[in-house]
Amino acid sequence: MPKKENPLKQLPINPEEYGTIRIKLREIMEAKDVSMNQLSFRTEMQRTQLRNYRDNKIQRLDIDILKRICYVLECDLHDLIEYIPPKE
Repeated sequence: MPKKENPLKQLPINPEEYGTIRIKLREIMEAKDVSMNQLSFRTEMQRTQLRNYRDNKIQRLDIDILKRICYVLECDLHDLIEYIPPKE
């Protein structure tokens, strides 16, 4: 019986080589004409924390925060987060 080939890719050593995640909070806020103060008030979050999401300065995503943002902005998680594959 022939050995099956593993269908999964090997993860590169350099994190930049396996793509990036982009949070599109800025675009959604602009499209809905929502200010940082309004979003902070409605999500019951600090502006600093929301600013980090808006400016893509987050290292670890928090599910509760994502749910709050999606709920308040009436958007889907797919609208908020985008995976950008590496350029090969």
